[in-house]
Amino acid sequence: MASLLDIVLYPDDVLKTTCTPVDVVDDQVRQLVDNMVETMYAAPGIGLAAPQVNDTRRITVIDVSSREEGADSELITLINPQIVHRQGKIVWEEGCLSIPGVYDKVTRAETIVVQALDRDGSPFELEASELLAVCIQHEVDHLDGVLMLDHFSHLKRKLALKRYKKHLEALEEQKQQQAEKDASPT
Repeated sequence: MASLLDIVLYPDDVLKTTCTPVDVVDDQVRQLVDNMVETMYAAPGIGLAAPQVNDTRRITVIDVSSREEGADSELITLINPQIVHRQGKIVWEEGCLSIPGVYDKVTRAETIVVQALDRDGSPFELEASELLAVCIQHEVDHLDGVLMLDHFSHLKRKLALKRYKKHLEALEEQKQQQAEKDASPT
């Protein structure tokens, strides 16, 4: 049974860690994958890398499909992913579950080819373009200790971190208000 994991927030050091390859895809790895999938959907997000849940193995899960009722899931598990081909350029507005409240444009390759192991440890190759390519590149960056902030200019990063700080302050204020509400007699 899958369970929710805590998502690590910037500037936690684990987010800047270069992750280690998975030697064997066993039940422990599959349980982590299941927990990551559950956490990604609950967040809600379209991708989640292991360091975002405080694990330093090269594992990411992605689902860029619509979450509407009746829509088919397009869940992809990438273990030890390697981008072996990049082509073209695309600019896409990205966000990150580890940097909530920050969204900005990042330039990436428009089409990529990635090689990885699936949830069962079988090797596969996938060609992706547009949103899926952007998401895979974002998540593989996480496995290499690179954040979307690292793609920003100095000024853009400074403004993004200012927005992030305000977002965290608003979340903290909401938590305090809820705690006070919960503590007050009814």
